[in-house]
Amino acid sequence: MTTTKTDLAEATADEELRGVMDGARETAGSIADGVAATAGTIAARLPEAAATTRAAVDEAARRMETGSDQMLTVGATFSLGLAIGLLVGGANRLLVAVALVPTAAMGMTLLDRRAATAPTRRSGASS
Repeated sequence: MTTTKTDLAEATADEELRGVMDGARETAGSIADGVAATAGTIAARLPEAAATTRAAVDEAARRMETGSDQMLTVGATFSLGLAIGLLVGGANRLLVAVALVPTAAMGMTLLDRRAATAPTRRSGASS
């Protein structure tokens, strides 16, 4: 009689375990379906987001090229100050790096302008 109760208890435990495992499989499947649907939505919107970002970057580059040196200097100084303030304030380093991107862009534009207007020197022309 003891073996019958033990066999019955094991059979019940096996059924409960199978039920739990089936539920876990169904949950994992629904999560995978949700992730796949979300990835599909993101993939469908990615070209549009890339085009919008490219247009914004092109517009920013055009404005930097046509802007005055004073405007670029003020903009670079402001964004550098913002980045330093974020760093001192304990912000995430990635956020500080993103704040430095305009500084680098404006600084490079200023350097390009100065290099283009600098007089060229001849190395062999001495009197």
